[in-house]
Formats: sequence, C-alpha cells, structure tokens
Amino acid sequence: MPKFYARRRLGIVAALTGLIASAGALNGPSASAALPTPVSASTARTYLASLTVSTESRTGYNRDLFPHWITISGTCNTRETVLKRDGTNVVTDSACASTSGSWYSPFDGATWSAASDVDIDHLVPLAEAWDSGAGSWTTSRRQSFANDLTRPQLLAVTDNVNQSKGDKDPAEWMPSRTAYRCTYVRAWVQVKYYYGLSVDSAEKSALQGYLASC
Repeated sequence: MPKFYARRRLGIVAALTGLIASAGALNGPSASAALPTPVSASTARTYLASLTVSTESRTGYNRDLFPHWITISGTCNTRETVLKRDGTNVVTDSACASTSGSWYSPFDGATWSAASDVDIDHLVPLAEAWDSGAGSWTTSRRQSFANDLTRPQLLAVTDNVNQSKGDKDPAEWMPSRTAYRCTYVRAWVQVKYYYGLSVDSAEKSALQGYLASC
C-alpha cells in the first residue's frame, strides 16, 4: 500500500478512535444503568401541565400494599432482573442471585462490584405514589407500579443514596450528579402522567424549574 494511503488510513482510524473516546466521556461509564429512555423534556413539560395539583395524604399507607418483588421470569424476580439489566458482566447463580458484575449508579457516579451495595430505586417512591393517588388503586395496579419494567421507574443505584432519597419528591431531593437531573425529572413526570398521579404545588414548581433547563 502506498505510504500516502497508509498514512491517510491511520489518520482516519485515529479520528474515529477519538470520536469514540469522546462519546464515552459524554455518556459516562459503559456500565451505566439501562433505565428505559424517558420522554423528551418538551413532552414532559406538556405532561406536567396536565397533572392535577393536589395536597398529599399518607393516611393508611403501608409498603406491603405494593407487592414486590414479583417473579418476572424463571427464578428471577424484579430486583434480580433490574440488576442484570443495569449491570455489566453480571453473573448469576441458579437462583438468579448476582454473584459478580459491575453496577454504575447514575445518581452519584459511583461504581460497585457487589450487588449488596446496590438498591433498586422506585424513581417515584411507593409512599409518594400512595400520597398522590395510589391509595385508591387495586392491589393489582399497585403491584404493576411497584414492578414496572416498561416505564422509567426502576433503577439500580447506590444503596445508601437510595436510602437518603427515601420517599422524597424533586422539591425535597435530587441526584447529586447534576448531569442526571434532566433524565430524572423527565422520568418522574412520565411515570406520574402514565399512572394518573397528582403533584403537590412545591413538587410541580421544582419540576418546572428543572425541566426549563433541560
């Protein structure tokens, strides 16, 4: 091959390598969580405008009223299914428990190599759902909500970060990793819209503010 073409080919390869590296830097680690892609910011703004604004009530709430984790396939329940979906190089045993792998938490940017360090976050918490309408649902619908793998509702994250979030809404808590906040609020609004849940006034104001910068 003539030297000119060889040098040109090497230059193209180098350029492509640089582009791939840049894409990786923008998108984060390859072990990033595989949350179903939320609606666009513009769609989320439209959805949010249509949500009922109401005060919240936790009267009668009990986490057991939202059956989870249910069997999804074979021996795998919802938690184990999300761990496999969101992890990299995940190995499971005959009971579907993860024995090795890597999990990147988009809330805080941490990566974990033990499934015990990872919680499955209900992006819209169960208690928050109860407060905003799920108290009137059937148990079957609450079970569907608590195990929803289709909407952007379940996500593998650092356990103590999930615990610090608790049942807080976006007026009270947001991921410390600011690059993920737009995804978070888009997902939050999509889930609330799909399930016909209300928002309180502080929650709506916070969501409007975050979506305005998406």
